Amino acid sequence: MVLELDHLSKRYGGTEALRDLTLHVPAGSVYGLLGPNGSGKTTTLGIALGVLNPSGGTVRWFGQALSAGSKRRVGALLETPNFYPYLSARQNLQVAAEVKRADARRIDEVLETVGLLGRQHDAFQSFSLGMKQRLALASTLLGQPEVLVLDEPTNGLDPQGIAEVRTLVQRLAAEGKTIILASHLLDEIEKVCTHVAVLQRGQLRAAGPVRDILTSADRVVLRPGPATTPAALTQALARLPWVSDVQAEADGCLSAVLTSEQHPAALNEALFSQGIILAGLELRHRSLETQFLALTS
Repeated sequence: MVLELDHLSKRYGGTEALRDLTLHVPAGSVYGLLGPNGSGKTTTLGIALGVLNPSGGTVRWFGQALSAGSKRRVGALLETPNFYPYLSARQNLQVAAEVKRADARRIDEVLETVGLLGRQHDAFQSFSLGMKQRLALASTLLGQPEVLVLDEPTNGLDPQGIAEVRTLVQRLAAEGKTIILASHLLDEIEKVCTHVAVLQRGQLRAAGPVRDILTSADRVVLRPGPATTPAALTQALARLPWVSDVQAEADGCLSAVLTSEQHPAALNEALFSQGIILAGLELRHRSLETQFLALTS
């Protein structure tokens, strides 16, 4: 595991910001911390990076306690860094490299990575919000970190800026970097993350692969053919061990949940082999908002 957080707690006076939080982040994953404002995402990242001291629990990076050595292997963007507005992108990165004691010869490489090489001589103040955030990520990449920690990297961005940052995160993940990001945007978590932890009021509500946490509740809606009664369809579904939670729907339809390994086409085939002919079959996705409310209820 790249990061292990075990039984973390954090109190501010009488307020409990984190309560017995345990998370393990596998190498090569894009791990999302999902939750509304005040859920404990930023506190979790702050403790993981050594910016905040926990009230209880332990933090381990790369199998060892947090140290100066492990910090050098992690690049963090907890808030957008302050760049000089009248300096160009390149000049700002030259300043950042000097402050971080990073190799300035990597400036071209990181500008290329974030898609700003063609704008390297333009003043920072002329950049869009998405470009400013990409420059901030370029600054973070100067030290060649193995892990990136990003707190709300798309916060305040317009749809184009969100898409730009999303593409960059996907590109960095494809290069093998482990990325940990906090967000309150369910749609973005689903699009870029391999794993997700759902936090609410400092407590962990769910954690695991995105496909299990955010898509396990999709339902298949089945409309029986003219020669098939709902009762016969119900009996046929009961014979399939990978079908569960069969419910009656409007107009004589039934709906059910399939295990993650099975697809609606396999269900149709299995029913046909039992002599059940369907008039219709539809995969109904639950909205991300509905799933999030179910997870945090």
